[in-house]
Amino acid sequence: MVIPPLALAAVLAGAVLHAAWNVGIRSRPDRHVSTAELLLGAAALAVVCLPFLPPPLPASYLFLVASTPIHVVYFSLLAEAYARVDIALAYPVMRGVAPTLTALVAVGFLGERLGPKGWFGVLLISAGVALMARHSRAQGERPALFIALGNAVLIAGYTVVDALGARTSGSPVAYVLWLLLLTALPACAILLRGQRWRGFVHADNVPAAALRGLGGGLFSVASYSLALWALTRAPIGPIAALRETSTAFSVLLAWLWLGEWPSARRWIAVATIAAGAIALRLQ
Repeated sequence: MVIPPLALAAVLAGAVLHAAWNVGIRSRPDRHVSTAELLLGAAALAVVCLPFLPPPLPASYLFLVASTPIHVVYFSLLAEAYARVDIALAYPVMRGVAPTLTALVAVGFLGERLGPKGWFGVLLISAGVALMARHSRAQGERPALFIALGNAVLIAGYTVVDALGARTSGSPVAYVLWLLLLTALPACAILLRGQRWRGFVHADNVPAAALRGLGGGLFSVASYSLALWALTRAPIGPIAALRETSTAFSVLLAWLWLGEWPSARRWIAVATIAAGAIALRLQ
C-alpha cells in the first residue's frame, strides 16, 4: 500500500509529538505536577477551540461519561510510572501492550478475527514484555512494570470507548477536546493532592508552569489531530502501524533530552514490542 507523502509526514510528526509530551512529563522533578500542567494546558486549549467547533452529538455523551474516569486514572498512573522508572520501560509497555489487549478483546467479545500477522504480533509483544519483566526484576523495577501494565489495560479500555464515541459524535476533534476538558479538573485534584498543590500555585512558578502546560497540551492535541488527518488520507492499517514508531522516538528523545540510555537487553525488549505492535496493526 502506498501512503501519500503528506500523510506519511503527518503520522510520523504525530508519533514524535506523542513521544515528546511523554518525555516532557518525565523531564520534570515532580512528574505528578508536570502531568497536571499538561492537562490544564490541554483544557485551556479546549476552552479556546471548542466555541469554533460543532458540538458532539448527544449519542456520544454516554461515551464521554464512561471515558472520563478511565482517563483520570490513566493520567494518575502515567505520572506514577514516570516517577518510578525511565521512559524505556514505561512507554513501550504502556503503548505496546494496549493494542494487544484491544485486539484480544475484539476477538473474544466482538467476533473479530486475527490473521497470522496479528498473532505473530501478539507473540512478539508478549516476548518483549517478558524480557522487560525479567530485566526489571533484576533492577528492582517490578512494581513500576505492573503500573505500566495496568495503564496498558486502561489505554485499551479508553481506545475502544473513544473509538465508539468519536464515531457517534459527528465531530471527533470536539469529542477529544471535551474529553480533555472533563478529565483535567478531577485528574489534577488527584495529581496535586497534599503539598504538591502549594508548589504548583507558587507565584514564581505560575508563568513557567503555564508555558509548559500549554506546550504539552498543544503537543498532545496536535499529535492526535495529525494522526486523525492522516487516517483520512491513507489506509488505516499502515497509518496505525506507523504510529507505533513513537516507541522508538520516545527512547531516542529520552536519551537526547534526559540522558536515559537503555541497556542492551532493554533495547532488545523495546524493539521486540515495537515490532509486535507494528505487525499487529498491519494484520
